[in-house]
Order: sequence, then C-alpha cells, then structure tokens
Amino acid sequence: MSYIHVSACFLLVAAGGGIILALVPRRRGPRPSAVALTVLVLFLLTAVFDTVMIASGLFHYAEAPLLGLHIGLAPIEDFAYPLAGAMLLPALWAALRGRRRAREAATEDDEVRA
Repeated sequence: MSYIHVSACFLLVAAGGGIILALVPRRRGPRPSAVALTVLVLFLLTAVFDTVMIASGLFHYAEAPLLGLHIGLAPIEDFAYPLAGAMLLPALWAALRGRRRAREAATEDDEVRA
C-alpha cells in the first residue's frame, strides 16, 4: 500500500465524519473561512517543519510508495493529515459544544421545575 492510499483512507474518514458532524441538527458547524484559513496555516507549517525535519535527518521516506510530488522536502502525502484535522476537529468541537449546551439547557429546565 502506498502513502497516498493511506492518506486517502484517512481523508475519507475525516471528511465523512466532518460532514456528518456538521449536518447534525441543532449544531452550528464551523465557518468555512475559518477552516480554509486553518488549512492554509497548517499547510505552511507542515511544509516548513517537515522540510526542516527531513533535511536534518530525523526521518526519511522510501521513494517507491511516494507520488514524487514535494513541497520543499515534504512529500505531498504529508499534507493529508493537517487537511483531515482541519476538516474533522472543528466539526467535532461544534458537535460537542452543541451537546454541552443541550445538557446545560436540560439542567436549567430541571432546576426551574423544581
């Protein structure tokens, strides 16, 4: 299995989870502009720090399973993980925040009734 296959599986799970969590009723999802800015910043950080770590010899990749596209020294496959995180984590955060608000509202209703 090549790195791109692993990355694609990871991205599919993250995208599916992010979409499902963003579409659940009563939960406001993340703002697309905030997600886009997050992706941009994470890609920049990934390009810089992966290049530094690869150049310093902390790790290396076997060339056979790579696509061959690089940004700096970082293979393009490395950018799937920050993209997946930027898709899934804000939706998860919004879902958990909505769940907490619903629980707090239920607690307040119980207190008012008592």
